[in-house]
Amino acid sequence: MTDPTKSGLRHGKLIKWKDDRGFGFIQPADGSEEVFLHISELKDSTRRPQIGDTIYYRVVTQDGKARACNGFIQGARRKPDLRSADRQSSTGAASSTALGRSSVLEGILLSVIPLIGAVRFAAITGNGLPLILYPIMSLITYVLYSVDKSRAQKGEWRIQESTLHLGELAGGWLGGFIAQRMLRHKNRKKSYQTTFWGIVTAHQMGWLGWLFFGESLGL
Repeated sequence: MTDPTKSGLRHGKLIKWKDDRGFGFIQPADGSEEVFLHISELKDSTRRPQIGDTIYYRVVTQDGKARACNGFIQGARRKPDLRSADRQSSTGAASSTALGRSSVLEGILLSVIPLIGAVRFAAITGNGLPLILYPIMSLITYVLYSVDKSRAQKGEWRIQESTLHLGELAGGWLGGFIAQRMLRHKNRKKSYQTTFWGIVTAHQMGWLGWLFFGESLGL
């Protein structure tokens, strides 16, 4: 087996790890300053990192801070499948395009009921606030997602999940949905997804209720 250190890789022990936020810090074997590690920089891992793991990595400097990149966990790295590598490279662009089209279609379908409800609400009451609120809050929520992901990658103070959910609840859930698909942020955390889809469902059911019963109740 090839010695990873001969290929210019450094190594050290993972001494801090926040699994819910996907980052931690490595203590280099040479005793130098701790190095920031984000989960996205661990390639071909067979499991989540744990404190005490030996991490092999390269170092880049960003905003004056050392960050690990192109790393892997010793003893928990998948063996490369050379046969599938060629297939993946040839189908990667097509898969990405298909995912993008699927996300657009999902977004459109999710928007149908709220859009119909908001248009009818504006026509009956003369109040177009929902039609204005949804796109504005979606834009704000998308920006919040983007900022939060950027901060996570830099190891900076994160935006609280409650703030993101508040933006979604206030009408920005579509922006949150788009951000999850495009930025690949918050789309794998089960507890977050449970709350997110609860908010989406609440908006859908609220508009359905108004469309079917609102007028008869004088709302």
